[in-house]
This record gives sequence, C-alpha cells and structure tokens, in this order.
Amino acid sequence: MAESLDELRTLAGQAAKELLETAKVRPGGLMVVGCSSSEVGGHRIGTDSSVETAAAIFDGIYEQVQKNGLFLAAQCCEHLNRALIIEREAAEKFGYEPVNVVPQPKAGGSFGTTAYARFKDPVAVEHVRADCGLDIGGTLIGMHLKEVAVPVRLSMDHIGEALLLCARTRPKFVGGVRAHYDESLL
Repeated sequence: MAESLDELRTLAGQAAKELLETAKVRPGGLMVVGCSSSEVGGHRIGTDSSVETAAAIFDGIYEQVQKNGLFLAAQCCEHLNRALIIEREAAEKFGYEPVNVVPQPKAGGSFGTTAYARFKDPVAVEHVRADCGLDIGGTLIGMHLKEVAVPVRLSMDHIGEALLLCARTRPKFVGGVRAHYDESLL
C-alpha cells in the first residue's frame, strides 16, 4: 500500500464529501459504509484486516458525516451477516431493532470494530435503508440502500488498493406518460 494513514484519512474524507455533495442527503439522513481494510492494503477481502487502516478511513468519513448532520452505518463483514453498527439514537429514530453482537477484526471487520469503539452509544442492527453509501473494496452494501439506488462517480475510484463504488438513492418514479417530476429529487 503506497498511501500513509494520513493519506487514507484524507482520501476517505474527500470521497465522503463528494458523495454527500452529489447525494444531497438532508440532515438526519443515513450513510452506509462498507470497508475492507484488507483490500485497501492490496490483499484479498477478509485476509489481512487492519484496525489502523480502518480507523484512518473511518475518521475521514465520520468527520464529513458529522459536518453534514448525518448518521453513519458501518457495515460488518459476512461473518456477522453484514450487520451494521450505528448510534443507538439512529436505531431509535429509524425504528431499527438492536441485536446482540460486538464486532471484532476477524468477526465483523476492522471498520465495524472501529465504529463500535468510536461511536458514543453503539448498537448493532441487521438492516438499514440508507440514503447513500460508500463501498470500499467490494463489501456489497447494496442490500442496505433505499430503493432506488443510483451509481455515483467521484473524482477517485480507489482508496488505497481497494475499488471504490458509491451510490445515492432517489424516490421511485410513479405515474405514467402524463406525470411530471420534481427535478430536485432526481
């Protein structure tokens, strides 16, 4: 991995900032992030978890999420069935039922572990319906996005060695040929 932890923090923050500018999520909304620290370091997902790498990326993203008045959902790995770590306040606001698990680097992933350690009052939940998301390293966040997900292209397509895919959501179109739509929601 060529990037230092400071560079990873900066790249992650920039990615979050660009996504939030494009997605136009209102304060109180929810961003989901899946992050393979293994992939960021140039290794196959799940093979070389790094809490230090995950913490740098978390810090960059979380700063932008907080600046925009949003909640962050940190997706855990497949060993926890991609459960998510969120603030209890978010779980209560959105009506998500907490489940009992504490992520670890090899069972939940370093990103979920970092979120659990850094959030004020963390809980795990099984599902969310996020307004936008960052998928760092092929973690498959799509199951946690609202319908309809729309790909977002940023000025970067990698963080470290990990492929970066982003999405925002928009309301469904209803009606037919006579329907008119609010352009600001597209």
